[in-house]
Amino acid sequence: MSNYDDSTPLAREVADIARRRIALAEEVLPLPKKTRVFTVANQKGGVGKTTTTVNLAAALAQTGARVLVIDLDPQGNASTALGVEHRSETPSVYDVIINDTPIDDVVQSSPEFPGLWCVPATIHLAGAEIELVSLVAREQRLRTALDMYLKEVDEQLHYVFIDCPPSLGLLTVNGLTAATEVLVPIQCEYYALEGLGQLLRNVDLVRRSLNPTLEVSTIICVMYDARTKLADQVVNEVREHFGDKVCRTIVPRTVRLSEAPSFGQPIITFDPTSRGAIAYRELAKEVSGGATRRTG
Repeated sequence: MSNYDDSTPLAREVADIARRRIALAEEVLPLPKKTRVFTVANQKGGVGKTTTTVNLAAALAQTGARVLVIDLDPQGNASTALGVEHRSETPSVYDVIINDTPIDDVVQSSPEFPGLWCVPATIHLAGAEIELVSLVAREQRLRTALDMYLKEVDEQLHYVFIDCPPSLGLLTVNGLTAATEVLVPIQCEYYALEGLGQLLRNVDLVRRSLNPTLEVSTIICVMYDARTKLADQVVNEVREHFGDKVCRTIVPRTVRLSEAPSFGQPIITFDPTSRGAIAYRELAKEVSGGATRRTG
């Protein structure tokens, strides 16, 4: 007689992951007719912003989409996670914004997927906020460069993700001005909504003065810990506030998600059968329109 008990929490989780993997394997995601440009923003640090940028981009690229990640954070964590070179002498997004270097001259192909590229960030970007102050059209320099690149690229890109720093300075304003959609990761922890009001006010300000097409289209609950009641409370509060902008898929807090960047890989390739990898593949399905959003 087998000692295996499929009623235990671990057994249920294993069965659930297997079921979700099978469902994802059968999916063919729709590709947008026009390039969708997302700015990933949250003024709080450590909320899974870069993790979401990298893994959502990788999950979409895995399905056949052509995806560009622009690393606009001086820490360069997105560049690291995608396995692209970003030493101080590497041509980078700093050169694009400050020196008018074409994106085509700095973009690198990620080694993970053939349809995934990255505009890296280097340490020079740390001083860009100050240098931007004296430049003409300082809020629109990234948009100008990106628009030119999208017109000239050989094959249409389907998605662009701009990973912003955890602040609301000129770099983030450049990211918001260059995008049509804002994606906000919210951690399932205490003070999750703290500072979000200011971000939304800034988005509204940018929309009114610089970029009338900008909208907050996607909110993702991340760092979910099923062991705490607080996590569920935060998810419910976020859904109450933002309704169908909130993705149905919730990203769990896992060790493997934290480990992947140190190996220069997104979770999709680092541990493709993990809960984190499956969550981001399901998010890719939602973002692409291959699944409906929860309505509250």
